Amino acid sequence: MSRDILAVGGRYDTNTILLHWLTAFIVIFQFLSAEFWGFFGRPEKHFLIISHMSLGFLLAAILTIRIAWRFTYGARILQINSTTTSTLLDRGAKVVHILLYALLILQIPLGFFTRWTDNQPLDVFGLLIPSPTAARSKATGHFVDQIHDVNAWIIMGLIGLHAMAALVHQFLWRDDVLRRMILSPRKS
Repeated sequence: MSRDILAVGGRYDTNTILLHWLTAFIVIFQFLSAEFWGFFGRPEKHFLIISHMSLGFLLAAILTIRIAWRFTYGARILQINSTTTSTLLDRGAKVVHILLYALLILQIPLGFFTRWTDNQPLDVFGLLIPSPTAARSKATGHFVDQIHDVNAWIIMGLIGLHAMAALVHQFLWRDDVLRRMILSPRKS
């Protein structure tokens, strides 16, 4: 059975769509929580930090499932005779997707090491996971945290580019590309 949908305007399968949007919501929450927890008092800030760690762990599981699904059962859409995209744009889109996957995969262990290089256990849904390495200096912790932060901003920039491309497809080129990632009610 072919995993390719050979029609312009086809839809991704339900699992691909759900995994895409679940990833998007978690990544956006992760970014916003980290950017704004400094504005809150201790109990709220602590809750946001614990949520950030727990959802980071959940994101690792979702990305693993998403990648496995993509390479096994997930549908890939091929555009045929598309008048709105060129080979160069198609390649650019693939590069952005690959970069997003790679940077998200990198971000997760960076997040774990950020906590561990601060010489604190990782708190995942109340389960404390101690560092597998020896204690680190404050300078090391700060360095890892900076890499984690810069990577987060790069990810958000790519997400913004990805979202703008979807909007250009939808509202300027009117080729229904965005519709491929929207769940539609089942016909009876």
